[in-house]
Amino acid sequence: MHASKLAKKNNILYHRILLKLSGKIFAGEREFGIDPHTVDYLTNEIIEAHKLGVQIAIVVGGGNIFRGKELEKLIDIPRVVSDYVGMLSTAINGLVLQASLEKHDIETRMLTAIEIAKLAEPYIRRRALKHLDKGRIIIFTCGIGTPFITTDTAAALRGIEIDADAILKGTQVEGVYDQDPFASKNAKMFKKLSYHEILHSKLGIMDLTAVTLCEERKIPIIVFNMKKKGNLIRVIKGEPCGTLIGHSDEA
Repeated sequence: MHASKLAKKNNILYHRILLKLSGKIFAGEREFGIDPHTVDYLTNEIIEAHKLGVQIAIVVGGGNIFRGKELEKLIDIPRVVSDYVGMLSTAINGLVLQASLEKHDIETRMLTAIEIAKLAEPYIRRRALKHLDKGRIIIFTCGIGTPFITTDTAAALRGIEIDADAILKGTQVEGVYDQDPFASKNAKMFKKLSYHEILHSKLGIMDLTAVTLCEERKIPIIVFNMKKKGNLIRVIKGEPCGTLIGHSDEA
């Protein structure tokens, strides 16, 4: 059965998604690096969504290995260089996730914004769309290949380019809060927020450039807890889960 028909049969709201995974989530409970149990978990969650006929593109971060801003301060090198190191870190996470998916016979392609010919395909929009139409999962790495641009913004741009129905930001908390939920027991979670509220607040859940891009293209953003089993399925079905960011008449 064609993916779109399968998704419709399974009552899927978002047929094509851009899933943003931070590098930090790959570390699991570790300070840094890659936790194999977490990778297995993420793989299984993504496969369950894929089985429902959802077309899945993923943007991965690299903060579990190197964060550009932190590296710049740590060894006093130019921000441009440290950002490139961060971009290459995302390729490491991408390769690991790709290999994990392919262990389960899921066709996966990694597309990079910085050419690494022996490891992955260069990003070409038409090629990405062709992979999605063929039912392959695609993983975007190396941001957009430009320093000073966050992976949040890369996720928004790639989501727009592939005509994604929604940007899903998988985090380690339930959604967007009015304050740090790890620091305060009184933190309140928002079920819905408008783009305007995000842009004019100091919530810091997502890069403001990314939010502006999504606002212009009217692409909803859902921030949810990726570490809770089944949440990805709940989000793509449109069930109440996490925080929905959209226009005021939607949010």
